[in-house]
Amino acid sequence: MEGLADFYVRQALTDIGGFDWCVTEFVRVSGTLLPPKTFYRWCPELRTGARTRAGTSVHVQLLGSDPQCMAENAARAAELGAPAIDLNFGCPAKTVNRHRGGAVLLDEPEVVHQVVAAVRNAVPKHLPVSAKMRLGNCHGDFAVENARAIEAAGASWLTVHGRTKVQGYKPPAYWDQIALLRHAIAIPVIANGEIWTADDAHRCAQESQCDMLMLGRGAVSDPFLAQRIQQGSTADWADVRASLLKFIEDCLPTSTDLQLAGRLKQWMNYLRRDWPQAQTLYDVIKRCKSSADIAMHIESSTDIAA
Repeated sequence: MEGLADFYVRQALTDIGGFDWCVTEFVRVSGTLLPPKTFYRWCPELRTGARTRAGTSVHVQLLGSDPQCMAENAARAAELGAPAIDLNFGCPAKTVNRHRGGAVLLDEPEVVHQVVAAVRNAVPKHLPVSAKMRLGNCHGDFAVENARAIEAAGASWLTVHGRTKVQGYKPPAYWDQIALLRHAIAIPVIANGEIWTADDAHRCAQESQCDMLMLGRGAVSDPFLAQRIQQGSTADWADVRASLLKFIEDCLPTSTDLQLAGRLKQWMNYLRRDWPQAQTLYDVIKRCKSSADIAMHIESSTDIAA
């Protein structure tokens, strides 16, 4: 979710509701103790009790491979008010992997253990430390070993994306493989991957045998997905349109016109997966450079037939 689930998107989605907590984009840790301003940049919610405007708790996610440096930065995040620390062993990005971050570490379960253990020992005992992983890097041969390493290091729970790094985001996600990890360890396991609809969520829960799910791109594609899963929401395009207009209002004070236009197109690109109105709207706005023009088209989009 790098470059997508930032402060403003977290704010917009949690305003809608249905989430128990959310997690920041990863804070890259590489050989230095980061200054407080870096944590505030990636998690502005630290200034408001580590909660979004709607009151949803925000956990700080770190990515790196050096146990001592990760521990020092986790301690700093805790000092700044992070309610929990999440560790990223799932990012498939080539740039991240080249620098020994994310999913590539799943080839080294002992390093995964060392990172989690160092962080667990560095932050106050009452603060949860969690980890997110994929089934593996190039294969899933070390999946159980990694899960057990994370548990043995003292993690409070583990989130598992049901694909390897090599499998990327190509369907399907192997939810049944998450079930193997669910039964291999005693800590809670949260299932993730290819959850786009409420039906997907129910099938994922059944196949993974997990009673907790993490939403990623699906929550951007349908901002009401968490509500649909939890409460059977019947939100329609008018509700999505209102959320988009509020998003524009929130972003305007700190974004250039070009930046905001780009962000709106990015979100619209995801929305068109589930909303015919968004596809029609995307075709209209994709060449727009003015956020005001895009807002005008969004505001009038209730007239676009589904």
